[in-house]
Amino acid sequence: MTKYILNGGAIKKDKELAKKYFAEVFSGLGEDIKILICCFAEPREDWEEKFKVDLEKFPSFFVENIKVSMKLAYPDTFAEDIRNSDVLYIHGGDDYLLMYWLRQFDIPKIWEGKVVATSSASSDAMSRYFWPGDWRKPQKGLGILPIKFIPHFRSDYGSDSSLGLIDWDKAYKELEKFGESDLPIYAIKEGEFVVIEK
Repeated sequence: MTKYILNGGAIKKDKELAKKYFAEVFSGLGEDIKILICCFAEPREDWEEKFKVDLEKFPSFFVENIKVSMKLAYPDTFAEDIRNSDVLYIHGGDDYLLMYWLRQFDIPKIWEGKVVATSSASSDAMSRYFWPGDWRKPQKGLGILPIKFIPHFRSDYGSDSSLGLIDWDKAYKELEKFGESDLPIYAIKEGEFVVIEK
C-alpha cells in the first residue's frame, strides 16, 4: 500500500499547517526517517539551491524526537534512492516538466509501499485530471490516482500574473465537466492536504 499525501501548495507559508502536513508524512515511520527530495518540477539549474533551502527550512516543521535525513533526487539514481528512502517528497513547480521526468520511470511501481508527499504541481501530476493556475484550463495528469485536483484553491495565486486573479468557481466547474464525471474533485487550499492510500 502506498500512502499519498497531496498538499495544495505553498507549504512553507503557514508553519502550523506545514507541521501538521509533516506529522502526517512521518506518521508510523519510526524515529529515523529518510526523505528523498525531488525537484524535477523545477529547472535543473535550481535543484541544489531549492534543496539547500529545504535543509534550512523543513526541520522547523518536523516532529520533535525523530531523526530525519534528506537527500536530493537525481534521475540517474532515482529508483535506487527511492528504495533506500521512507518518503519521496516531490516539490511543485511546472506540471509538464515534472511529468516529463516521471514518465522516464516505472511509476507508480517505483515507489510502491512508500509515502509519496506532494505539493501543488506534483499533486496535479498524481491525479487523472487537474486545473492549474498557470494554464487555467483542465489538463490530464499521470492518472496514478483516480481523482481530479485543484491546488491553491481560493488563494490569491496569480495575483502577480498578467492573467489576473483566478475565478475559482469557474475553475471548479470546468474541471467538473472535464473527463469522467464520477471522479471526486479535491479542491485543496494552500497548506492543506488530503491523504489517499492505494
